[in-house]
Amino acid sequence: MFVPATLVRGGTSKCWLFDSRDVPATREKLADMLVAVYDAEDPSQVDGVGGATPTTSKAAVAGPSDVAGVDVDYLFAQVGIGVRRVEWASNCGNCATAIALWAVARGVVRPDGDRTPVVLRNINTGTVLEADVDTTGDEIHWFGDHTVPGTRSGGVGVGLTFIDPIGATTGKVTPTGHNIDMLDLEGTAVPATLVDAGAPVALADGRALGATGTETLADVEALVEPLRRIRRQAASHMGLGDSGVPPADSVPKVGIVGPPTDYTTELAEPVAASDYDVAVRMLSMTAPHPAIGLTSAVAVAVAHLLEGSLIHTASTTAGTPVLRIGTPSGVVTVRCEDVNPAGPRRVTVARAARVLADAQILVPNLLAKPA
Repeated sequence: MFVPATLVRGGTSKCWLFDSRDVPATREKLADMLVAVYDAEDPSQVDGVGGATPTTSKAAVAGPSDVAGVDVDYLFAQVGIGVRRVEWASNCGNCATAIALWAVARGVVRPDGDRTPVVLRNINTGTVLEADVDTTGDEIHWFGDHTVPGTRSGGVGVGLTFIDPIGATTGKVTPTGHNIDMLDLEGTAVPATLVDAGAPVALADGRALGATGTETLADVEALVEPLRRIRRQAASHMGLGDSGVPPADSVPKVGIVGPPTDYTTELAEPVAASDYDVAVRMLSMTAPHPAIGLTSAVAVAVAHLLEGSLIHTASTTAGTPVLRIGTPSGVVTVRCEDVNPAGPRRVTVARAARVLADAQILVPNLLAKPA
């Protein structure tokens, strides 16, 4: 059985995009298909289309929306690596960037001048996003020179704005009602800011883990297991997941925060402390994130506005609506707009995307397998 799909790089992720008309309608059957297509049970994913990293084991099912004012609905899937599992609990801004370009390339949205707006709705969380795709000359572009931290390769410019990102999962910007919560890590008190904006995110004080927030990816490897334990505690504090069911590795997103200091990116580029406002290192599922997920960047920017939060305290520009985040790949700038007492109504990040391939994927035999 062949299934058509399009591979698109969005920001620092690669995402296989499936037309909703070409795949199973139920999540159970869709998960079976994705596990087979990605060879999810093999840690190498060598017999599938996945890249065996969290940022290259992503998928989305997209199609025209029947909701007024929305162009595209999409369901995001984080496909397991070495496990027969697909997680549906989160959103991915980089994949949303890819879907915006895909929508224009596929004719779901026609080019409209030099910048074409595309309104997207993430079915997983209900989040609505506005993208504007570079269509200079009123044309679809397959290549571009826009770059983002984490890759030297250029792509088509896409601006991505999260609309009303506050509390989509829990109903509150701070699910516990506190700007700082104390978590316990084997008897060590770890201050953390637990925020729901763009996605539920737990941000721990790096100092409590013996870290600075400017670690290399290799150094962050040593923090994976402590951060996973923090994630589990944070999930309980934030009211996420069903009672008695272990929380998914995708929710909440988790990382550490620290004040800016000089560091060198994974591409060997120097970053001075004066070049950014706050240092952040995140996990992507169970591995160090090579940059920062866009939903996490939104949460960090919103938490930056909360007086007394870890981000507000560590930042050199506390409380400002524009935040420069130091990541392993470089500096990511996030802009909050329409800020009111409840939080910003719009949070924007500049991204880039490129269509890499249109393919007919041969799906392996989907006969029932042992659990």
